[in-house]
Formats: sequence, structure tokens, C-alpha cells
Amino acid sequence: MSEPASALRNDTFLRACLRESTDYTPLWLMRQAGRYLPEYRATRARAGSFMGLATNPAFATEVTLQPLERWPLDAAILFSDILTVPDAMGLGLSFETGEGPRFAQPVRDEAAVARLAVPDLERLRYVFDAVRSIRTALAGRVPLIGFSGSPWTLACYMVEGAGSDDYRLVKSMLYARPDLMHRILDINAQAVAAYLNAQIDAGAQAVMVFDSWGGVLADAAFRTFSLAYTRRVVQQLKRHAEGRRVPCIVFTKGGGGWLEQIADADTGAGADVVGLDWTTDLGGARRRIDDRVALQGNLDPAVLFAPPEVVAAEARAVVESFGAPKRPDGRFGGHVFNLGHGISQHTPAEHVAALVEAVHGHSRHLRNAT
Repeated sequence: MSEPASALRNDTFLRACLRESTDYTPLWLMRQAGRYLPEYRATRARAGSFMGLATNPAFATEVTLQPLERWPLDAAILFSDILTVPDAMGLGLSFETGEGPRFAQPVRDEAAVARLAVPDLERLRYVFDAVRSIRTALAGRVPLIGFSGSPWTLACYMVEGAGSDDYRLVKSMLYARPDLMHRILDINAQAVAAYLNAQIDAGAQAVMVFDSWGGVLADAAFRTFSLAYTRRVVQQLKRHAEGRRVPCIVFTKGGGGWLEQIADADTGAGADVVGLDWTTDLGGARRRIDDRVALQGNLDPAVLFAPPEVVAAEARAVVESFGAPKRPDGRFGGHVFNLGHGISQHTPAEHVAALVEAVHGHSRHLRNAT
């Protein structure tokens, strides 16, 4: 069984997600276990392929912990992929070197949509075994984040069959056959909710929904085909485990224009934390939502290519943009520092040290100064 909640030695990330007082701003990085780390590349070589790595709980545990051995990050995130759910639906996921993910059987017509069904979670047992293994290996060091792609983002890959520059196939279906798109999204929402709940049962202490392609939609389409189905997922989640609330993060890349709608408690995503990409002003976002939810983000990942002193200065600017967590009225706002998207595989690993030191050090300084 996973470690009991009382054994968690650093709960700063969870507290920030729930807008509680923290001694400093917690930090983790999207794709923090990845190709920018030489030790990750060595483990992947031993695994033989990306899927060989992701479907082996021992390897997944090893790479999840690698960045934590280098830096005092405040959360671990399960090493997996957002496309495990449609793969379990039988669409045939593969990763070709230099090409990214691809499905052998994309969903492009009425017959293919009719065949879709919520997958048997036993087909995803390797993910839940990895969660249990990682929790044991963490031994209460920091919380573990589980995750999934959003229903809309999964649908994009399922219909396109791979990544896309223009989303022509999935958008054509959305406009020409919205009935088919709604069926795909309904199945996906059921599957994602069950998948995330199974991760929580296995030991995930927070969960994140990656709506990576929500920002490609027109305004009305985003609300109807992305946000509404993300909300369905969040509404079905187990929100307490091991004596604690399990925070939920929703990240829509390109979603800054819908921030108020995403954060709205009655009609929005229903998450505890809203993630921001680097195109949205963090301080302005906080004012727009009036601390109704916590915020995550939002350093431009390209900053990490700059010299360490520049990385540190930009990180301090993000911390300062959010401002003091405690408000004049006594309430707290929550900020989880992160990049505005995943860390690039070309990032110099040593530059991450400057980032972590600046975020932790400067946020402590600002709290002590007030």
C-alpha cells in the first residue's frame, strides 16, 4: 500500500494548490522527466522504446525520480503519456523516432465512432502499478501527480491519427458532424474520469488534465467541445484520499482568453488550479479571477536556453508578478511555479538548477520581507 498521508514530508505543493499558507512558492516542471536529462536517455535506451519505458513500472519509477535526485522539486509527476487511454481503446499507439505519436486506426467515420467504448481499465494496469511503485519509492518525499489528456485533446489525436498543424480532420468532423464529435467526447470523458480515479486509488495525490489543444478552437467551440467535457471529467473525480483533498489542475494551452470561464465555479472546469501558458500575464490573471482558484505557471520554456543569471532573473519576475500570497483581506492566493508548457528536450539541464534556486529563494525572501 502507498505511504499514508501523515508520512508526506513536503506538502507545499498541495497546500499551494488549495490556496493555503506556504513558506515559499512550490515548483515542478511539465515533462520534468524527459529527454533533456542524460540519465533519462540512458534508461530509455535500456527500455528499447518509449512505450517500453512507459509500460514498465520499474522503468517508469526510475525516470520519474531522476529529476528529484538532481533538484529539490516540490512534486513528482507520473511518467506516462496522455495517449494511453485511446491506446487502450484499441487504436494502436506507436512512437516513431522523430515523428511523435501515431495511431494505426484513427477514428474518422461513423463506423469507427460507433465502435468506440470506454476501455477496460485492466489494459492500463501498468499505469496504476507504476503509481504504486513511485509512491513507494518516493517514501513521502513529495506528492505524486497523476494526469490524463482532456477529452478534446485526446479526440484531436484520435481523429487526426497523429499530431497536426491545422487540425483539419478533427475540426471538419466537429463542424460537419457534431453528433459524432459529441459521442467521441462523451466516451473520452467517461474514460478519462475512470482513469484518473484509478490513479487516485493507486496513490496519486493530485491530478492534472492536459487540454493541450483547447486553444486551437474558436470561442463557442471551445466552450462546447472542450471546456464542457473537461468539466464532466472533473465533476466525476474522487476529491479526497488518504485523509487529504486531492487537488485537480486543468491546463489549457492557449486558454488565457477563457481564464474567467475556466475558473468559474458553476460553469467552468471546476478545478482547484488553472494552469497558464507564457502568453498570459500572471499578475493580471490573478486579478481577473480574484483568487477563486490557484494558478500554475508560467515561465516561457525558452528562457531556460538563456544564461543561468537570466534564467534566475526571469524566474524572480514571475514570482513577483503573482505577488504576495496573503491578501490584505486575509485570504490566500495559491501559486505553483511551472513552465508555460513542457520543458524542451534541448534544455541545458544545469540551467534548471538556477531556476529552482531562484524560485525557492526569492519567494522565501518576499514572504520574510512582508
